[in-house]
Amino acid sequence: MIGVILLSAILLGDTLTTSSQNLDEVVVVSRGQGGKRSTKGQVATIDEHLQELNHVELVRRGSYAWEPMVNNMQTERLSTTIDGMKIFYACTDKMDPVTSYVESSNLQSITLNSGLNGNPQATGNIGGALDLKLRKAGFLHHLDSRDIYKFNANTGYETNGHVQVYGADGAYSSKQFYVNGGAFYRHADNYKAGDRRKVDFSQFQKVNAFVNSGYRLAPNDALEGTFIYDRATDVGYPALNMDVAKAEAFITSLAYKHLFENSIWESWETKGYYNHITHIMDDTTRPDVQIHMDMPGKSWTSGFYSTLTSQFTWLRVPNGVSLNIDGYYNRLFADMTMYPGGAAPMYMVTWPDVGTLNMGAAITDDIRLTDHSTVHLSGKLSWQHQRLNNEEGYKALRVFFPGMHQQYHQTTGRIAANYQLSTVNHQFNIGAGWGSRAPTVTEAYGYYLNNTFDQYDYIGNPRLKNESAIELNTSFNFTILPSFNFSIDANAFFFSNYIIGQFENRLSAMTVGAEGVKVYGNISHATIANATLSAEWRPVKGLRWQAKGSYSTGRDDEGDYLPLISPFSYQTRLSYATGSLAFQAEVKGNALQSNYGEKYGETKTNAWTVVGLSGSYAWSHIVLRAGVENLFDRYYSTYADWCHIPQKGRNIYVNLSFEL
Repeated sequence: MIGVILLSAILLGDTLTTSSQNLDEVVVVSRGQGGKRSTKGQVATIDEHLQELNHVELVRRGSYAWEPMVNNMQTERLSTTIDGMKIFYACTDKMDPVTSYVESSNLQSITLNSGLNGNPQATGNIGGALDLKLRKAGFLHHLDSRDIYKFNANTGYETNGHVQVYGADGAYSSKQFYVNGGAFYRHADNYKAGDRRKVDFSQFQKVNAFVNSGYRLAPNDALEGTFIYDRATDVGYPALNMDVAKAEAFITSLAYKHLFENSIWESWETKGYYNHITHIMDDTTRPDVQIHMDMPGKSWTSGFYSTLTSQFTWLRVPNGVSLNIDGYYNRLFADMTMYPGGAAPMYMVTWPDVGTLNMGAAITDDIRLTDHSTVHLSGKLSWQHQRLNNEEGYKALRVFFPGMHQQYHQTTGRIAANYQLSTVNHQFNIGAGWGSRAPTVTEAYGYYLNNTFDQYDYIGNPRLKNESAIELNTSFNFTILPSFNFSIDANAFFFSNYIIGQFENRLSAMTVGAEGVKVYGNISHATIANATLSAEWRPVKGLRWQAKGSYSTGRDDEGDYLPLISPFSYQTRLSYATGSLAFQAEVKGNALQSNYGEKYGETKTNAWTVVGLSGSYAWSHIVLRAGVENLFDRYYSTYADWCHIPQKGRNIYVNLSFEL
């Protein structure tokens, strides 16, 4: 059907305005812009902004670089891009998710596509797709006559951990040229959990610098470039056996954009990019280290995408079509050297320099059936080739998998459909999709990777089948009164060939203290389901009450609970804004995690509830924000806190933003 529509687009033309489907977005900057955002404003970390998104939870191994989960699925089943650019973490323990290599100062917003209805550049996004959109000054409109200069400065302080934040950025825009850039610095000492209990190895410091620029070649043609440098040092991870001496990223891109006139085609964008990640784990600051280890990892990615959009009418039905082709080549290499006292060093390769070439083609179509109903269709097909470039790592894996090849290829795809009906008082959505993903480098080729969550060493399996899932989703938003509305949002994922670690009693652990070895394998099926009920009430001008409750469940093919599935969670907020003043009180918590994945090494998490207060005052070009988190200094950890490391206790923060 989509192919017929595309062929017809050549002959029939018109325009239409479409809206994105199944999207959630948090606004990071631009205080005049609506949308969700952290109460800390631009000084907030990316992790704190991510917490504002529906369907998102965060796995926390320390106070830095939390790993996003979407629909209770971790990195393996997600796609995370920065302005459409593919970036792959360089740490075998996932200490450096893609989100850790940007800062609030260089982001405009974070967009989430829940489930299989991903953005065009997303691949393997069974759980969802996150795209971190960069903030660009942009060209002036043709009618504007004067160039624009902007300057922003931010500073913040938090009492718990003595967190210090400093940042500044500037921008220049004209009709022909724009540039914006800045730098951001964070420093944190060890924080204290509830009851003032110190959490050792939770410190970090980070610097981030960026430049975005654009040059208009012609009225409808432009070049845009991006450069980001991010470096974190002395990063502690209390939930792990090691810390991080350095995590460093170079991210660059160059894009060409063209706008069409008097055509069924709307726009065309082509971007090329390159990024390099270096990650060095470190245990030299840890006391009582039995065997010192060096564990560096590196990731290199080169890629491109080209997107063509069109607006037209076919058989009197308006359509908005987007075509996208993309490709990337990524290399992942990690090794480890152990230094046992009185013996020769022991060396092994943990990621055998795996080169991955991936090419894909995607299409989306927004079809407006009537003034009140639309259909959103999307699909993508990808081909992937992988080669193990490191001979030593390849031979080590062959010991466990005789006859394995040095090269593999996979074909993956996804297709999704969503129907939306909107009237004055309600909005109804229903959708379905199917998608598959190839095993990650860790799942297919990892070698003796220690997992402190269940205390097992993991080995990859090059014979894994592609994992696939069917998704069903629905949502309903109903306005009872002009001041009150509620919504229901639910989805379910039915997996085939679900990939997870399986016990292998014939192998011995290598890490000191490990309980055994697991090898990644396919189980026949698994299920993950999520449901959320939300309500909002605005009784008088400026006063708003919001409440949300969510329930999730996940089971494997034997009926046992999957790990890291959220228990019942709840959140309520009461906020009031008048003129330049705004106040907010928040209560949030989780119920007892009784349905935990004991089979997979997970242990029970107790129920918890915390209270937070915040406020802001804006005058002229200055915004002052202050608040207190965990008001009653509760000692607690969430189900997603690795090895039950405790959350921060009472934390008072204040920050100041200046915009000129």
